[in-house]
Amino acid sequence: MVVVSLYYASSEANFGINLKPLCKPSEVSYTFLPNAAYFEFLPLDKDSVRDKTHQQLEFDDTSPKLVDLVNVKRGQYYEVVVTTLAGLYQYRVGDVHKVTGFYNESPQFEFVERQNVVLSIDGEKTSEADISRAIKNAKHLLDSLGIVLTSYTSYSDTSSTPGRYVLFWGLKTKESNNDLPKLDRLRMEECCFILEESLDDIYKLLRNSNTIAPLEIRVVRQGTFDALMDFYASKGASIAQYKTPSCIKSEEARNILNSGVVASFFSPITIF
Repeated sequence: MVVVSLYYASSEANFGINLKPLCKPSEVSYTFLPNAAYFEFLPLDKDSVRDKTHQQLEFDDTSPKLVDLVNVKRGQYYEVVVTTLAGLYQYRVGDVHKVTGFYNESPQFEFVERQNVVLSIDGEKTSEADISRAIKNAKHLLDSLGIVLTSYTSYSDTSSTPGRYVLFWGLKTKESNNDLPKLDRLRMEECCFILEESLDDIYKLLRNSNTIAPLEIRVVRQGTFDALMDFYASKGASIAQYKTPSCIKSEEARNILNSGVVASFFSPITIF
């Protein structure tokens, strides 16, 4: 099987194309199309990502200066900002990119992560890219069991000490769109362990010292993630642009997910 990424686009705008579609997924860079929208870029310090996404920019004397497409620098990290004919003005999409090179004079960008989607219990920083990678590794086990992961989200549960990472999963069988699969506890605990094993060394150090409790997977019934979407739509989110957030910070949203939990599993207590 060959994984091919031809272009990079979102509901806000089309951004760029991959001029080497047969390259390895880890080597994909997108050449931005200057006629697709008006692109500006907010320089980022990768070690201290600003906590503002999906909102209009608020300018003051201390704000980083926006950079035009022609003025980005190789190796620098940026958050993309778009202005479109559809009505978006200096809209922060929330995607973080790194400039990898140029095609003629057009910059090429590697997608790095989504901004402001992290889990943290004791100072560690787990990004959306970390979560996505861990999920990808756990899905191999689900595939072997004939189970499909349809939706997921997460949050840092600090209601008890020590706190833990909680992932809400929507699951179905490969043969049916509605049936919740029979879940083997040992296999699901193995999924929890795979998720933790995929996270970085700082997380594992904190887990080994019992500063972070074992990761938990909460499986929810069919329709729970639809109810979550309805909740965000009631708060003003556009159905056409809605994406299940990778991290939930709203207590109301968590209550919706918790009301649909049908099974809960924890990572075995293991020294990594």
